[in-house]
Amino acid sequence: MALSVDKLEKYVVVKLNEPRFTNENAPKLKSEFILLTSEGHRNIIVDLSNVEHCEDSQDLSCLLVGDRLCKNANGLFLITGVNAEVEKIIEISGLDESLNFVATLAEAVDFIYMEEVEKDLRDGFEEED
Repeated sequence: MALSVDKLEKYVVVKLNEPRFTNENAPKLKSEFILLTSEGHRNIIVDLSNVEHCEDSQDLSCLLVGDRLCKNANGLFLITGVNAEVEKIIEISGLDESLNFVATLAEAVDFIYMEEVEKDLRDGFEEED
């Protein structure tokens, strides 16, 4: 499976470098989410900009696992780079109501940094009480 993982200070970008989202690469992607969160990474951005086709909404269910793992770690799971064809499958399956989608990678990064600042501020206020 062609996959790139870029681990940065506040987040990890996982990019599927294949044209198809299939039942062969979905379990491997799920395993990567499990590995990343077990390493302590709580904010994951999934970049699907290279994915042109998805055969089955079941294949996309691995994204729900990543989302749950990040939420359990008090982090964010964001998906970006979704094309029109994949977006239709996401909408039909109802995943658009469960997952967080952003238009660009830059927006996803900004969202994570804003959330991290907000968490730091909340933690600071809680310590003062």
